[in-house]
Amino acid sequence: MQQRRLGTSGIVVSEICMGTMTFGTQAEKEMSFRIMDRAFEAGIDFYDSAELYPVPPTAELVGRTEDWVGEWLATKPRDGVIIATKVAGAAHGWFNPPVRNDKAALDRNHIRKAVEGSLQRLRTDYIDLYQVHWPDHGMRPEDTLGALDELVQEGKVRAIGVSNEDSYGMMKALWTSDAHGLARYDTIQNNFSLNNRRFEDELAEASRREQVSLLSYSPLAGGVLSGKYNDGKRPEGARFTHYMNATAPRQRAMAERFANGRCLESTARFMGIAAEAGLHPVTMAIAWSKQHDFVASTIVGATHEDQLDVIFDAAGLELESVVLERIDEVSREIRYPMG
Repeated sequence: MQQRRLGTSGIVVSEICMGTMTFGTQAEKEMSFRIMDRAFEAGIDFYDSAELYPVPPTAELVGRTEDWVGEWLATKPRDGVIIATKVAGAAHGWFNPPVRNDKAALDRNHIRKAVEGSLQRLRTDYIDLYQVHWPDHGMRPEDTLGALDELVQEGKVRAIGVSNEDSYGMMKALWTSDAHGLARYDTIQNNFSLNNRRFEDELAEASRREQVSLLSYSPLAGGVLSGKYNDGKRPEGARFTHYMNATAPRQRAMAERFANGRCLESTARFMGIAAEAGLHPVTMAIAWSKQHDFVASTIVGATHEDQLDVIFDAAGLELESVVLERIDEVSREIRYPMG
C-alpha cells in the first residue's frame, strides 16, 4: 500500500481510503467492524466519515456512523489511524441536512457544535482531517476559515479540507487563507471516476499548482462501474435500485445521473477493457482513479467484506499505457456520461 501526502500538511496516508457512509444503513455494525478490520490489516490507515452519515441521512440515524467508527477506533492505536470527517454544509443550499434543528451553517457557532459532536462520537481528542462537506459561496469565506483555523491552533484538528467544491470556490478560499494568515485547505474531496472526469477540466490544474490533494470519492460511480446494473439488472439492496424506485425527486435524479444509458454503455466498454487486461472492472476503476498526480487517496466503500478483495487488488497497481489509452478513447467517444 503506497503512502501519499495530503497537500503540504504533515499527514501521509494510504493510497486507498475506506469510506464509511454505508455503515449504519446498508452495512450492519458487525459487518462494518469486519470491513474496517480487513482494511486495516490490508494496510489502509485512512478512514473517511461525516457527521451526517450514514446515507441517506435521517434525523434518527445521523451520527451513527461516527459513533461506530469511534468504537472501532478505540481498538486501534490512535496515532496509527488517520481519521477524516466533515461538518455539514448550509441548510439553505441544495439539501437541508438533518442536524442542528435544520439550521446548519458554516459559521463559528455551527462549526464548533459540529466538531465537538464529532470528537465525542469518535472518542478522540483530535481529528486528523476536518472537511467542509459542501461549501456556501454566499457567505464570507473568512468566517468559515477563521473558525477552522481556531480548531487547528487548538490542536483539535490537524488539517482542513473541502468537499464538493468548484474551481472558483477553492481558489477564493485559498486566497482568503493566504490574505488573512489562516489555515489553508490541504484537500478537496470530489466525485471522480471513469464515468465522471470533470475534475480534469479545471480543478486538476488548480490542485497541482496550489498543492491541494484530491480525495476522489465514488471511484466506482456509485457502484455502476462494477457492471451490476448492466443488462437491465436491478440488484436487490443496491443503492440505485432503491433510488430508481424512490418517490423523492433528488434520489431519482441521482439514479438517472449515475445509471443512465450512456453511463451503462461506457461501463460495458470499460468492462471489456478490464477483461482483456486480466483485471476485475472494480480493480481497474480504482487503480485508474488513484493513478493521477493530483490524487492523494481514493475513497472506496463496501457493504460486505466479500467486496474487499478486488478493491485491495488495486493497491500498488499501475495500469499499463495501452490500457490508459483505451480508457481515454472511450471517454472521448462517450463524453461526460454523467452530464
